[in-house]
Amino acid sequence: MTSQPTPTDATSTSATPTSGTPVTRGATDKKGRLARWHRLFCLLVLGCASGLPLALTGQAMQAWLTQAGMDLATIGFLSLVALPYTFKFLWAPLMDRYEPPLLGRRRGWIVLTQLGLAGVLALISHTEPQTQLTGFALLITLLAFLSASQDVVIDAYRTDVLTGPERGLGSSVAVFGYRLGMIVSGGIAFIWADPASGWGWNWADVYRVMAAVMVGLALFSALALPGVTKPEWLSKATGSDIKGFFMVMLVAACGYLLTDRLIEPALQGWGLILSPDGGAKRWMQLASLLAGLVITLPVAMTVTRRFGFETLNRALDQFMSRESAGWLLLLIVLYKLGDAFAGSLTTPFLIKAALYSQAEVGVVNKVIGIWMTILGALAGGALMLRLGLFRSLLVFGILQMLSNLGFLAIAVMGKGSLGGFLLPAFNWGVVSLAQDSQVDWLLLLVVAGENITGGMGTAAAVSLIMALSDRAFSATQSALLSALATVGRVWVGPMAGVLAPVTGWPLFFVLSTAMALPGLLMLVWLGKHIRKLDETA
Repeated sequence: MTSQPTPTDATSTSATPTSGTPVTRGATDKKGRLARWHRLFCLLVLGCASGLPLALTGQAMQAWLTQAGMDLATIGFLSLVALPYTFKFLWAPLMDRYEPPLLGRRRGWIVLTQLGLAGVLALISHTEPQTQLTGFALLITLLAFLSASQDVVIDAYRTDVLTGPERGLGSSVAVFGYRLGMIVSGGIAFIWADPASGWGWNWADVYRVMAAVMVGLALFSALALPGVTKPEWLSKATGSDIKGFFMVMLVAACGYLLTDRLIEPALQGWGLILSPDGGAKRWMQLASLLAGLVITLPVAMTVTRRFGFETLNRALDQFMSRESAGWLLLLIVLYKLGDAFAGSLTTPFLIKAALYSQAEVGVVNKVIGIWMTILGALAGGALMLRLGLFRSLLVFGILQMLSNLGFLAIAVMGKGSLGGFLLPAFNWGVVSLAQDSQVDWLLLLVVAGENITGGMGTAAAVSLIMALSDRAFSATQSALLSALATVGRVWVGPMAGVLAPVTGWPLFFVLSTAMALPGLLMLVWLGKHIRKLDETA
C-alpha cells in the first residue's frame, strides 16, 4: 500500500480521498462525519449498480429465452456470455492507465460504463431473440463485458475512496447494495414479467426499464461521487499499453484453443484407459484446465514484458515487492475454500439426499437466505470497526468453517428432527411467497447460520482485497485478487461432484470443514502482515 499517515481511531482522524492529505482532529466534527456517510451512501448506490446487470445476463435472460420458446441447448450455450466476468483482469490495467475526459480517472470510467450499459439494455429491449438470435447473443455478451468493466472500476474506486478504518463497513455496505441490485433484476423483475400473478410486462419492457435505471445511476455517479487523486506514476508513464493488451489476449485465446483442442482430448483418452466406465472424466477435465494454465501463464507473463504492457507490469511488480506477497495470494485463494466446497453441492444434497421439497429449499434459500446474507455482511462490517481486519478474518473464518457442520447435522439427524412450521403466503414487493409453505426448523437454522457467516466472511474478504490493493493500481490489483478469490468456487465443483458419491454425505461435509483449516492456519501465520494492513489508510 502507498505509505500514508496511520489512522488511530475511526472517529478522530481520516485521510481525505479527494486530496490525499491527512486531516487532523477536525475529522471528528460534523463535516467529517457527513463526508464519511456521503462516501458510504455512494458505495451503497454503486453496489446496486454493480449487482443490477448480473441477473440480466443470467437468470432474466434465461427466463426471456424460455418464454420465447428457445431450446435448452441454445439457452445453455448462451450461458457462456458470462465469461467476461472471469477474465476482467485482462483489461483492468487499461482502466488504471487511461482516463476518460471531463470526469476523471475513476468517476469517468464509472459513468462511461453505466451509460454503455444503459445503451446496450435499450438495444436489447428492441431485439427479438426468436428472429435475431445472433444479434441478441452479441448484445448480451457486450452487456456482460460492460458489467464486468463496471465491476472493475467500482472495486477500484471503493479501494481509493475509503480510509483504513472505513474498509470493513464500506465492504459490507457494498455487499448490501450488490445484493439489492440482484434482488431488483433477479427478483422484482420476475414479478413484473409474470403474466399470471405479476404485472404482465414482457421482458423487453423490463430491459427498457433497467436501461432507464442505469441512466439515472450514471447521472448520480457524475454528480455525487467524490473525486479521487490521480497517482504520480501516471504522469511519468511512457509508451502504450494497447499493444501489450492485445498480445496478452492473443496468448489467452491460443491457450484456450490448446487446452480445448489438444490437452483435454489427450487426457480424456488416458482417462478412458484408466477408467473405462468414464469415472475419471471430471478429473481429466480439471487436469486439462490446470495444464492449460501452467502452459499459458508463463507465456503471458513473458509477453507482457516483451511487448510493454506497462501498467500490468508495474501493478504486479508493486504487489510482489511486498513481504510474503506469494503467501498472501495463497491466502486469498484458501480463505473461503471450505465454504465454497460445501456450497457447491448443498442444493442437490438438500433435495435428493435430505428429501426436502424444491419449494421448501427455495423459500429458505432464496427468500430467507438472501436476507440472512445481507444481515451477515452488515453485521460483519459493524464488527470489523471494533475487531480490526486480522481478528475479523479469523473470527469470521472460524464461524464460516463451523457453519459447514450444520449440513453434517442434516445428513446425520435428517429432515424433521427438530420439527417445523407453516410459513404463510406474503407479498412484500421485494420478496413474495405465492402460497403457504412448510419450513423445517433444522433446515432454517442451518441455512440461516451458513448465510450469516458467509456474508460476514465475504465482507472480511472484500476488505482484505481492498487493503492489499495499492491505490495507484487499484483496478488491476483488485481485479486480479478478485479472480483469485473465485478460484475455490470455480475449481472445487468438479472435485466435490466426484468425492460426494464416494465418501457419502456425512464424510463429505466433514472434509469440507477440514478444507477451511489451511486458510485459517495461513491467516494465523501471516498475522503480523495482516495487522500491518490495519495501520495503512
